[in-house]
Amino acid sequence: MANRGPAYGLSWEVQQRIDKQYDPELEQMLTQWILAQCGDIQSPEPGKEKFQEWLKDGTVLCKLINSLYPKGQGPVANTDPSNKAFKQMEQISQFLRAAEQYGIAPTDIFQTVDLWEGKNMACVQRTLMNLGGLAVTKQDGLFVGDPNWFPKKSQENRRDFSKDKLKEGQNVIGLQMGTNRGASQAGMTGYGMPRQIL
Repeated sequence: MANRGPAYGLSWEVQQRIDKQYDPELEQMLTQWILAQCGDIQSPEPGKEKFQEWLKDGTVLCKLINSLYPKGQGPVANTDPSNKAFKQMEQISQFLRAAEQYGIAPTDIFQTVDLWEGKNMACVQRTLMNLGGLAVTKQDGLFVGDPNWFPKKSQENRRDFSKDKLKEGQNVIGLQMGTNRGASQAGMTGYGMPRQIL
């Protein structure tokens, strides 16, 4: 965590709500996937702070995104660990840019400070879940691990109907919204007119 003082009042309440979104079971599953996908990295100890420390320098994340590409074609060239804060944040930023190029929507990507300062680790988990789900969906043989860990992203299921088939559909009366048989305006008064009671 960053060297910040404790939060009070509304800031404390907001941080508590963000912290409640963090899922320890999801942390274990993501750790298993990252270890299986990358292969040559050390496993972290369980816990949110340890998970954040493990990912904080960006090295593990860069190795993860590179492992989703064919050997030697990874988007991040330098994945060396560093103790300098600027270098660590730069590696996290490289991972985020590469994840967006891989196909993760910009709205699904965490901010660098969410991980580096440990402010929103639930958002980091969501980004990694989206990355895993996209890797499973691509089916390019580069995903390692259990595909059931991640929800598969939906894919296009295009259908082409012939003109004759489309014309057939125009003859069918759809009753999804009910029927209009027997409907009339009998007995209705004009708009704004008082109701006639006899």
